[in-house]
Amino acid sequence: MLNGKKIVVGVTGSIAAYKTATLVRLLVKDGAEVKVVMTKSAADFITPLTLGTLSKNEVSIELFDESAWANHVMLGRWADLMVIAPLSCNTLAKMAAGACDNLLLAVYLSATCPVYVAPAMDEDMWKHPAVKSNLTKLESYGNKVIPVTNGELASGLFGEGRMAEPEQILDIIRTALAKKGSLSGKKALVTAGPTYEAIDPVRFVGNHSSGKMGIEIAKSLHEKGADVILVLGPVSGDIQLNGIKVNRVESAQEMYNACTTIFPAMDIGVMAAAVADYTPVEKADIKIKKADSTWSLNFKKTQDILKNLGGLKKDNQVLVGFALETNNEEVNAKNKLQDKNADLIVLNSLNDAGAGFGHDTNKITIFDRKGNESRFDMKSKKAVAEDIVQAIIKIIHA
Repeated sequence: MLNGKKIVVGVTGSIAAYKTATLVRLLVKDGAEVKVVMTKSAADFITPLTLGTLSKNEVSIELFDESAWANHVMLGRWADLMVIAPLSCNTLAKMAAGACDNLLLAVYLSATCPVYVAPAMDEDMWKHPAVKSNLTKLESYGNKVIPVTNGELASGLFGEGRMAEPEQILDIIRTALAKKGSLSGKKALVTAGPTYEAIDPVRFVGNHSSGKMGIEIAKSLHEKGADVILVLGPVSGDIQLNGIKVNRVESAQEMYNACTTIFPAMDIGVMAAAVADYTPVEKADIKIKKADSTWSLNFKKTQDILKNLGGLKKDNQVLVGFALETNNEEVNAKNKLQDKNADLIVLNSLNDAGAGFGHDTNKITIFDRKGNESRFDMKSKKAVAEDIVQAIIKIIHA
């Protein structure tokens, strides 16, 4: 969250300026105080009224007019972070050269905070050597360049040069402002998603886990300054995890191998994945054809990742497990806490409507080794992740 953070959003003349409205809205919604500075050409693409309404602050365009002088020095010193989105090819060239012919450039040159830029231009412009040279200069000055994406461009072509989506930029800003957070310098391993246990090259045994809970925990840890590795099972959809290292796996054995290799070097381990308890004894090399009226499979237990990590755990490590239950919920969760040598067990029940697999919400109870339990109402999985991470922070800073 960006509560109390002060951010200057710079806007230049690009069709991608329509995305800036969403970015400003997201920043304000996340708790930031936002002030917008525009070039004159930017106002041809999006109105100052729109951005002023969304930011709840008057938009600045002119360095001076007949009645007032915009104090660019104070504005540059006011911000915790400045982001220029979109950054046009023209403004990029001026920034690289140190030019100062408008208010936005004056604020940039006066800024004492980190400066992030999100370029937006057509593919041929993006790949031009002069643009690459200017970007290199900008980075050499200490600025951070937010990578462009690949997709449909204003010219109608498809390729590189699209400005990053507002949600991606928000994640990058959160990460930048969290580097001095409560988990700065800590390393965290998180697992998420299901595992698929192959029957043959076509079929598998799996579960309904979407991975949403573990992904939100990884994001929350990262926002608080931790370096996060996410071991992610086979989940669907486009997942944006800027700054988080993702290790994709499919089977329970692959997840076990990854976790036991990574965990010894971690400070935190959060096992949120829905790992299969059993896997077929044999996997057919070719597709099994339909033949008999009945078909049976033999299964064997998978290796218990949480228990094995509990056996590896050192005194300075925090290990968190999950218990998804349908009956004897609290008893099973408390037993799991002891049996697996975990520091926290997060209980959620499939008996609670809106909790568990596939939902955007969850309802949890957290148990710790001292016998404490914390119950939480139904919340978004993002908010639940925050509760879990706060419980981890409490242990680390105890």
